[in-house]
Amino acid sequence: MYHYYDRSDLKRVPELVQLAQQASSSFFAFEKDVYHGAEKVPLMTKELIAIAVAHVIGCPYCIDVHVQKYRDLGGTREEIIEAVFVAASTRAGAVLGHATQALKAFESDKEKITESADAAAPKCFCG
Repeated sequence: MYHYYDRSDLKRVPELVQLAQQASSSFFAFEKDVYHGAEKVPLMTKELIAIAVAHVIGCPYCIDVHVQKYRDLGGTREEIIEAVFVAASTRAGAVLGHATQALKAFESDKEKITESADAAAPKCFCG
């Protein structure tokens, strides 16, 4: 059965590398430096951060890869789930913080918004 995300998709990364060799080289050098060059944060903590971020951005590939790396470093399921809840709480807090923009938009003068907007510009970029 076909579905969008399958672990075997990661086998195609070398193909992506060939299609954008310079960018890929730069990316992998950056990734190596972040995980192994900078040494102030322990690797296990970096992997736990990566798991939390992967859940916020919703990347099943990142979740899979970083959970396995974290487990191999000795991490536990309980630590993973706690980190995921920290990420969920932080994301929810950010949503609340951004809600101040809804209040500002509701309270703003609609005519000011219409007059200042370029007629050719889209009203919103998210959809």
